Amino acid sequence: MSTNENTATEKPDVYRKVTDAIVNAIEQGVTTWRMPWHTSGKFAFSPINVTSKNPYRGINTVCLWAAAQQKGYERGEWGTYNQWQERGAQVRKGEKATAVVFWKFANSSAETQDDGEEHTAVSSSRLLFTRGYSVFNAAQVDGYTPKADSETPIEERIERAETFFQGINARVVHQGNRAFYSPADDSITLPPFAAFFTPVDYYSTRAHETGHWTSKEGRCNRELGKRFGDNAYSMEELVAELTAAFVSSHLGLSTEPRPDHAQYIASWLKILKADKRAIFTAASKAQQAADFLIRMSDRTSEVAA
Repeated sequence: MSTNENTATEKPDVYRKVTDAIVNAIEQGVTTWRMPWHTSGKFAFSPINVTSKNPYRGINTVCLWAAAQQKGYERGEWGTYNQWQERGAQVRKGEKATAVVFWKFANSSAETQDDGEEHTAVSSSRLLFTRGYSVFNAAQVDGYTPKADSETPIEERIERAETFFQGINARVVHQGNRAFYSPADDSITLPPFAAFFTPVDYYSTRAHETGHWTSKEGRCNRELGKRFGDNAYSMEELVAELTAAFVSSHLGLSTEPRPDHAQYIASWLKILKADKRAIFTAASKAQQAADFLIRMSDRTSEVAA
C-alpha cells in the first residue's frame, strides 16, 4: 500500500486477533445461544478504563464483555499494565491480557475508540492507524481496592427504561406474539407487555427492534448491502443485537439470549471468519445507533423538563 493513499492502515493481526477472540466466545455459547454481548447478573456492566473512568465503546466493549464472561470477572474496571502501576497496583504474574483497539491519526497524539472506517471516510489528508493495546481486569491485579458499588434497585432501572423508550419517537404497536420492525410502515410491533416473562425481557426486545428502527434514512441511514451483499440481513441482525446490548447496558439492564436468533449464529461465524473487519463494522454501526437513541431520548427528556 502506498503511503500516499488516504486509507486506514493497520498493525499486523490486530483485527484478526480481536475477531478470533470474539469468534471463540460465540462458538462457546452456541449450544445455549448465549453470545458474548449477552450480559446478565454480575456481568451487566459497561467496562470502563481505570484511569480515565470513561466507558469503552464499540468493538472494545464487546471484547471486554467476552473476556469477562469467559474468565468470570465480576468488575468492569480495565487498564494497561502501566495504568495499574500508576494506581499502585500490580498485575499478577502469569495473567493473560485482553486486546483492545484504538485508532490514531498520523502525526497526531489524539486517539479514538471509534471504528477507523468511520474516520477514514471523513479524512482526506491524514492516514489512520490502528493501535492494539493489552489491558487487564481489576480481578487480575493486587493492591487495588475498588469503591463499593451502590446498585440501583431494579424497580428504578425499569422505570428509567420506560422513560427512555417513551423519549424515542418511534411508532410501537403491541399485538400478537411476534416482535419485529416493519420498514414498509416504519413501525415496531411487540407482543403485549404482560406476554414477556419479565420486564427486562420486554425492554431488551424493544431495544433490539428499536435498533432496527434506527437504520432508516434520516436516522442512522444504515446500508449494509454495500458492505456485505447477500449477508446484509444477517449483519443487520447482529447490529440490532449489539445495539440492544449497548442500550441495555446504558440503562443498567441485562440482555438475555433469544432462541429465535439461533438461526443467525452460523451465518455470523461464517462472515466473521472470512472477514476480520466485519465485527468491527457491526460494533461501530451499533454504537452509532445506540448513541443516536440516547441523544434522542435525552433531548426529549430535556424538553419535557
